[in-house]
Amino acid sequence: MGSLRQGAPVVAESDATEQTSRRDFIVCAAFGFVGVGATIGLWPFFDQMNPNNATPPPETREVDLRLIQPGQAITVAWRGKPVVIRHRTSEEVRAARATPLSELIDRFARNEALPDRTPATDANRTKDGHENWIVVVGLCTHLNCLLASTEIIAPDSTSGWFCPCHAARFDLSGRVRGGPARTNLAVPPYRFVGPLTIRIG
Repeated sequence: MGSLRQGAPVVAESDATEQTSRRDFIVCAAFGFVGVGATIGLWPFFDQMNPNNATPPPETREVDLRLIQPGQAITVAWRGKPVVIRHRTSEEVRAARATPLSELIDRFARNEALPDRTPATDANRTKDGHENWIVVVGLCTHLNCLLASTEIIAPDSTSGWFCPCHAARFDLSGRVRGGPARTNLAVPPYRFVGPLTIRIG
């Protein structure tokens, strides 16, 4: 006991531990506040690197057609819409062109490049000299469901597309042929900018 100075406060071990824990908490809290403050201060810098949600999608899109074999199709995004591009075979072109207008549910072309009441012949839904290519918006005109190719259920089918939700059917010219849909698939504005390159929009 002689080693303790008379009158010096005696700190119990539990009190010392409590003081250490309190000090550690204060230090951690201080670092936490500094981290939060730094994040808030730098947020405008990080936020400006994000894409602007108010920026509309590009108005045009170029598509290279070289890898699409006859009988195949691809889907590309344009202005938030799926656009289906199909390389039709000679047989598919003949079948589409042989369909009489009297058999069609919707007799209008629905081609954005042509007047509203243009007849829905296959020639009015394709480009002159590029009859083997059909370009349509791949959304069912009934309730905007995403269309599927009939080849999924019938590999040898030449009937085109169907709606898996409500069974609307469209031919290989994108014209409605059955089900609840009443209008043909829209043909978006597009043009050939090269022998095998199109620009949509």
